[in-house]
Amino acid sequence: MIKTEELKFDKDGLIPAIVVDTVTKEVLTLAYMNKESLEITLTKGLTCFYSRSRRQLWLKGETSGNYQHVVSVTADCDKDALVVKVEKDGPACHTGAESCFFNPLYINEEKHEFSLRGLYGLLLDRKAQMPQGSYTTYLFEKGLDKILKKVGEESTEVIIAGKAQDKKETIYEIADLAYHIMVLMVQSGITVDEVRAELASRHIIDHKVKQEKMTK
Repeated sequence: MIKTEELKFDKDGLIPAIVVDTVTKEVLTLAYMNKESLEITLTKGLTCFYSRSRRQLWLKGETSGNYQHVVSVTADCDKDALVVKVEKDGPACHTGAESCFFNPLYINEEKHEFSLRGLYGLLLDRKAQMPQGSYTTYLFEKGLDKILKKVGEESTEVIIAGKAQDKKETIYEIADLAYHIMVLMVQSGITVDEVRAELASRHIIDHKVKQEKMTK
């Protein structure tokens, strides 16, 4: 374990901090800390940064409620940059995106790893930019009623394919349904983390019920 005195802050007294979701391993944001904000981070166990534009400290989540609970802080080999692993209460980005990094510059389709978070970020970007010719843009333009109608239609298609026991078609229709559900999530301001948390809470309940039955 190194000491904070060993860290190398730049000429402005700052050190870059790369924030990573400890569960998904996704890079959430790149921010800066000074000695005071780092001390607050280590003391409170919540990320605190220094805003270069506002020239003041800001505790992540103090306004939005999207706190980041610190799991670990690690310095690089030169001790002039930090990786901060966190468990987050909500979106990391002020736009509502799970991560601040959702604007693809280059993607190697052969090596690109799909993720629901990645899709969610793409849909958020579509809603923000509304590029012409995009089917997703079309759905957002038409609004909630159209999105709900598509969710209903795709649900029916899943039922039909499942009843026919057509595995390939069922997979195809489930993918269509999942896409439209995520469009609905973005439209409704529901995040992937909120759904994950709900599923996790049900798992805990099921686990407790199972344990209770075993002890009887």
